[in-house]
This record gives sequence, structure tokens and C-alpha cells, in this order.
Amino acid sequence: MRVYVSAGSNVAPIESLNRAIAGVRAAFSDVVISAAYANAAIGFVGPDFVNLALGFTTDRSLAGVLGVLHAIEADCGRGRTDPKWAPRRMDLDVLLYGDLVGDFPGATLPRPDFVKRAFMLGPLAEIAPDAMHPTLGARVGALWEQFDRDAHRLRRVQLGADPA
Repeated sequence: MRVYVSAGSNVAPIESLNRAIAGVRAAFSDVVISAAYANAAIGFVGPDFVNLALGFTTDRSLAGVLGVLHAIEADCGRGRTDPKWAPRRMDLDVLLYGDLVGDFPGATLPRPDFVKRAFMLGPLAEIAPDAMHPTLGARVGALWEQFDRDAHRLRRVQLGADPA
């Protein structure tokens, strides 16, 4: 199964993202990683977030993938009860899990807001432009081409050592 995940942090974001990347690479095979991008916090006033997308292949169930991602978030210093609209050390969200569609414990797939969020859609289009959105019937790259990027500016950020 091909899985795509959004990763973001606005508390020690470079350190947190590098730690999360290492955790994902340790757990999954053939990991691909987009560039990292800074963008303003949404839903609250706070430091900019730094976000990127990761893709990997796994034979784990959705619940198994979520368990690994939650453990990586915890390793980065995130608590499961942290407020939703607040600064955070790590947020790992499954955007696509193959062509799975529906509401599941811990995830709605495809993630409903990723086509409306530049910080999710842009990095995903970078690593998986030909991935199909299972309910819209459009390729991720085409969705990004149609996206109003001027209204949702992303600024490329270096993570230090090349994460690719």
C-alpha cells in the first residue's frame, strides 16, 4: 500500500521534522520526502509551521500505520491530548492510504482538507503528482496546478542535511 503523510511542526520545527523523518525511515521502506516549507499558523496566532510530505510503501494496516505515526509524534514531544489549535512539536497526518475512502478510528480518508491546504497539497504534489485523489478523480499534481498559491504562500526552508 502506498501511503502519503503530512508532517508539520512549529516548536523547534527543524529538529522535530528531522527526528520524525528518521522515525519514518526506520519504520517504513522506500520513503520519499518533499522539500520543507514554512507557512503561517492556521486557526491560532503562533510561530510559523514548517511542513513537508512523506510517502512510503507498507503492508501495515491503517491502524498499524497510525500507531507508528503516533509513536513518532510522541518521540518528538507531542502528547495525544495536546490542544488542536495550538503550537505543536509534531503533527503527522495520513493524507492518502492507497485508494481507501471512509471514516476510520483516528483518520478520515482521504484527509478532507488536504486539497484546501497549500502546506499539505503542495509538498504532496512535489513527491506524488500522479497520485489519484480517490473521491475527486483528479491527480494531485493537477489539483496543485489549479490551487490559488498566491493566497497561500509557502516559503522553502532548509532542514539542514538533505532529508532525501
